[in-house]
Amino acid sequence: MARRQHGVVTRRDLLRIGFSSAAIEHRLAIGRLRPVTRGVYTVGWPLTDRKQGWMAAVLICGEGAVLSHGSAAALWGIGPEGEGRVDLSIRRHCGVSRPGIRARARPCLPARDVTERHGIPVTAPVRTLIDQASELTPNWLERMVNEADKRDVIDPETLREALDDYAGERGVKPLRALLDRLTFRLSDTELEVLFRPIAANAGLPTPLTKEMVNGFEVDFYWPDLLLVVETDGWRYHRTPSAQTRDALRDQTHTAAGFTPLRFSHYQVKYEPKHVRDILSRTLANLRPG
Repeated sequence: MARRQHGVVTRRDLLRIGFSSAAIEHRLAIGRLRPVTRGVYTVGWPLTDRKQGWMAAVLICGEGAVLSHGSAAALWGIGPEGEGRVDLSIRRHCGVSRPGIRARARPCLPARDVTERHGIPVTAPVRTLIDQASELTPNWLERMVNEADKRDVIDPETLREALDDYAGERGVKPLRALLDRLTFRLSDTELEVLFRPIAANAGLPTPLTKEMVNGFEVDFYWPDLLLVVETDGWRYHRTPSAQTRDALRDQTHTAAGFTPLRFSHYQVKYEPKHVRDILSRTLANLRPG
């Protein structure tokens, strides 16, 4: 049965597969079908969960309707849904106005931006994040990108490359600014050239580089202070095994009486004052070991 996902079906679908109007009315009378709104029914039970509500909203709005914005983010598992409403985009000119539904007419929404998840038509991850980028604060947007990475919906590098196809669209600029921070990487030489003067300005002597310490090769090392600094090229997108290795490194250094610090490449390049401040404050608490 077309569009019977999550126990939701339309009158049009029932008629299409051979039910008569009398048969539909009979099933409504005995509770086998329960009306959601005119021409949209649940099969056997009233709406009981969000997926049913989302599917019903799509069917209520008709052809070309897809879950989008906050509701799409919630369906992908990467963000909260807007309170008390279902967000939809409709790929045709229309003026849909329904209680509890926020519908946007978007006749130019391309096919590449539409997919299905759990049988529900929804905007694709890239489109969902672009749509949300124009409505969320930077902190919330960062949470969404991080969550999309953790849930394998889309990783920051793939998202960054995909934005080239959306140049000029609202929402792309804040996403690019965020992704530059998340994916920025320096070469080893550039990193060392930039980091050394920051460390010197913080009052630290010249560090050793690429030394083996506690069984691990470290980026920067001060043996007299038992201080280790590691730098991350990818702030968020790391596999679970890489995250485990990083945690093991830090735990091993700490257990051996060392002080491990970790900065991103972006921080070294674009936030040197923050890096210097952390190094200075750490140095004030250290004594030669």
